[in-house]
Amino acid sequence: MEKFSVFNIFTLLGGLAFFLYGMNVMSTSLEKLTGGKLEVALKKMTSNIINSILLGMGVTVAIQSSSAMTVMLVGFVNSGLMTLEQTVGVCFGSNIGTTFTAWILCLGDINTGEGSGVLNFLLKMLDPEAFSPLIALAGTVMIMGCKKNKKKDVGRILVGFAVLMTGMTLMKTSVDPLTNSPEFRRILTMFENPVLGVLVGALFTGIIQSSAGSIAILMAFSSSGGLTYGMALPIIMGCNIGTCVTALLSTFGVSKDAKRVAWTHILIKIIGTVILLPIIMIIKSVFGMAILDSTVGYVGIAVMHTIFNVATTVMFMPFTKQLVALSRFIIRDGRETADDAKRTLRGLDERFLKTPAVAVEACRSATIQMSDLTRETILMALDILKNYNEELADSIIENEDAIDGFEDKINGYLLKISKASVTGNDSRSVSKMMHCVGNFERISDHAVNLVESAQEMHDKGISFSDECENEINVITEAIADNINRAFDSYNANDLAKAHKVEPLEEVVDNLSTELKNRHIRRLQNDECTVELGYIFQDVLTNLERISDHCSNIAGILIETDEKRNFHEYMQDVIENDEKFRSDYREYAEIYFAKLGGVEV
Repeated sequence: MEKFSVFNIFTLLGGLAFFLYGMNVMSTSLEKLTGGKLEVALKKMTSNIINSILLGMGVTVAIQSSSAMTVMLVGFVNSGLMTLEQTVGVCFGSNIGTTFTAWILCLGDINTGEGSGVLNFLLKMLDPEAFSPLIALAGTVMIMGCKKNKKKDVGRILVGFAVLMTGMTLMKTSVDPLTNSPEFRRILTMFENPVLGVLVGALFTGIIQSSAGSIAILMAFSSSGGLTYGMALPIIMGCNIGTCVTALLSTFGVSKDAKRVAWTHILIKIIGTVILLPIIMIIKSVFGMAILDSTVGYVGIAVMHTIFNVATTVMFMPFTKQLVALSRFIIRDGRETADDAKRTLRGLDERFLKTPAVAVEACRSATIQMSDLTRETILMALDILKNYNEELADSIIENEDAIDGFEDKINGYLLKISKASVTGNDSRSVSKMMHCVGNFERISDHAVNLVESAQEMHDKGISFSDECENEINVITEAIADNINRAFDSYNANDLAKAHKVEPLEEVVDNLSTELKNRHIRRLQNDECTVELGYIFQDVLTNLERISDHCSNIAGILIETDEKRNFHEYMQDVIENDEKFRSDYREYAEIYFAKLGGVEV
């Protein structure tokens, strides 16, 4: 029998590297293949905890990583896509779903025996050493020969799985010399202390940040024949605790609720271990449990891994509210005003960039937050023209500063997404968002310009005539209507509302022309001062440009989603679309009637 040497350690570490790399390739490709659909579904959770558990299991099995699942939940809560309460059931499901990897690894422990026949051949084909090369070959052919990205992703999944199983085989081979090693058996006796087993499992898993990797190494060592159920169980519990390190590291710079997600995950593992391990040890001492002294194999480790996670889920299911309360006790709330909350951009989590489809969805939520703040800001600015208020003016300026920051952050994030491999639909979404956030930011600039005009009049103690004020009220009412149409169409991705924007934009243009003509007549009749005239012209110019940006937003939706040139489309509808002309006449009658029945 070959002696265990430093070269076996090299092989063990190399096998671990192959395993982790294969797991990473497989996980990343699975995420890309799903297009983020499973992950995006997480934000549509209901209060039904069973559904949450099932979805958490499904997503974790699909992406083959409970750590990635928890990190994703941290990102979703940080972005406001999910609440803290919704994540608890998903965490339970994720813990159960991660045991699927251990069951896959059990294929490496299939004993084919000797002999021939169909049954023996089938058993041998279940051995990773037999089928992994074929899977690797099939995957390589798909990567090199297929043109569609989805087929290439399937190929990468196959290659990743083959690499993972090769790593498992290497680790198993590296520890074969330990089978009859008395020194190794003496080391194993140390793990008869359950506390030490938990600490070692947690520490090692925390270092490599993969419970699957730790379980794989534990399975490899079990092939030596010296590991018992009693030794392996605490290590498995420790591995489950250690996997929380990744989630904990992901909480730097996120909201308090996002931090609580990671702590909820940690509490499930730690409290579960603190309760279950002593119970098992007490039962062993009082009643005796012969199985704990039996030699454990791959299947035994997978069974214990599964039982632990299922048991903690069943144990904590009635106490989800208490878990949330405990996480809130650990991470206390700070003081954040409503204005601070709406001016703090949420959702652009760097973790999502690994899954571009999820990143696109998170970015869309962020642009909707920017859209809502911009709408609020411009509507406040329209109100300030009627009644100047210093506090309102300051709030508009602070909002505009926040919107400027939103634009920089969102565009930077979108740029990172665009460099990744995204689908055609996601690429169009990125383009749409890039154009729209620019229009949001420019609308907020015009809001500040309106504030400056109102402030100038307030400081100088001058005001428009009643006739002029009525004119401004009419056009601002029309623009407020168009702002709501354009912003609602963007937030809901509603093309029907987007098609309603341009007819009203045409009415606003004609209103502006009419008001400018009236203003010229007042100047000619000395009914208006030059100073007020300049302010009036500035206000009209800003109002007209705001309406233009509303038209741009609607046009981007139409151009992107209907895949047509907006300018050509507009020329066509103005000349040939009776619905457009009908909408225009309807809006014109409403707003020109308020000016005194002027016909257009």
